[in-house]
Parts: sequence; structure tokens; C-alpha cells
Amino acid sequence: MLVRNGLVDPVTRRRRREDYRRWERPGPMRLWQMDIMGGLLLSDGSEAKPITRVDDHSRFCVIASVVARPTGRLVCAPFAEAMRAYGVPLEVLTDNGKQFTGRFGGPKAGEVLFKRVCRENGIKLRHTAPRAPTATGKIERFHQSVRRELLAEALPFASLEAAQAEMDAFAEHYNTARPHQALDMAFPADRLFAERSDGQRRAELELPLHLPAA
Repeated sequence: MLVRNGLVDPVTRRRRREDYRRWERPGPMRLWQMDIMGGLLLSDGSEAKPITRVDDHSRFCVIASVVARPTGRLVCAPFAEAMRAYGVPLEVLTDNGKQFTGRFGGPKAGEVLFKRVCRENGIKLRHTAPRAPTATGKIERFHQSVRRELLAEALPFASLEAAQAEMDAFAEHYNTARPHQALDMAFPADRLFAERSDGQRRAELELPLHLPAA
């Protein structure tokens, strides 16, 4: 009645779970999903930010880097580390955060550092549609595991270094010792390395990167 009388706007129904279309790249290193996670508390009352990325096909956590503030430079440095360690993915999928794109920065916004790193390494950079968190569902699922299996049981971490050590241990367990139902109870590491071709590209960038000051 309120809608008919123009007193409220009609609300689009929420999509049912079965309405979402599942998708997966056919092999490893085809696509990395990348995001920045919140909710990691330090004993001084501050909140650190894990920068995470997983391989779409294998669910392998390529890197989980804990930073005090996710500047463009601090997003790109662990990205380059991951490429040196595992190779260069064909594509990367991110949300529309300012670290990943300047598309919403106004007419004077230039190319952000992350996009430049992708361009110089021949990586196709994809972004989700605004307000579409399910598009990066695999990295969101990884964040859910981190919150439930690590952060829910942990006291505030004493330091950034302590938080990084715990995150590294969690990622190692997640990749090599935690079977995944979505992978038919295989480990992500098995799926990443067993299915990779011998000709996988390696990163052309060398560390330290030639990055502007933060």
C-alpha cells in the first residue's frame, strides 16, 4: 500500500542463494583474487590490515601480508613477492578500492601503482562491479576462515610482527594441511603445484621495486 501511494520506494528482493552462479578458472595461475581485510587488532588498540590473495582454481593463499596501513606501495610490494615466489598470474581480480583503481577518483585521477605493476607484467586487471562482494567469493571465504579459525581465538596481537607470524602459520596450515570440501577434500597446495605447467612465467620485476615514496 505504501508503494502504491508513492510513500516508499519498492525494495528489490534479496537474491536467493541458488541465484548466484558459481564459477572457477580451469587451472591454477589463471586468476588471483585479491582483497584487503580488516579486524586484526593489536594490543595498542590499533587495527592492522592483512592484504590477502588466493589462486582462484586451487584456493591456495599466495600471500597474506599484515600492514599497519594499506597504502599503494604496501599493497604492491607483497604482490611482487608473490609473483617472484609462484609466478605471474594471467589475471587479477580485485574490488574497487583506491589501492587497486583510480576509476572513481575523479577526472584527474591517474594510473594507480597497482595497475601499473599489472600492466608492466602483462597481467589483465579485472574489477568487480560496485557493491558485488560475491564476485570475489573465494577470497571472502578465506577471510571467513581467518576470522573463525584464527582471529576469534586470538587475543589482540602484541605487535605487527607477531600478527604476521601468526598469519604466516595460518596460511601454511591452510595451504598444506587443511582439506577443502570445495576441492573434494584435497589441499590447495596439491591442486596448485600438481596442475601447473613447467612453462609457468616468472615475474619480471625484481625486489626491491622501484616505487615512489609512500
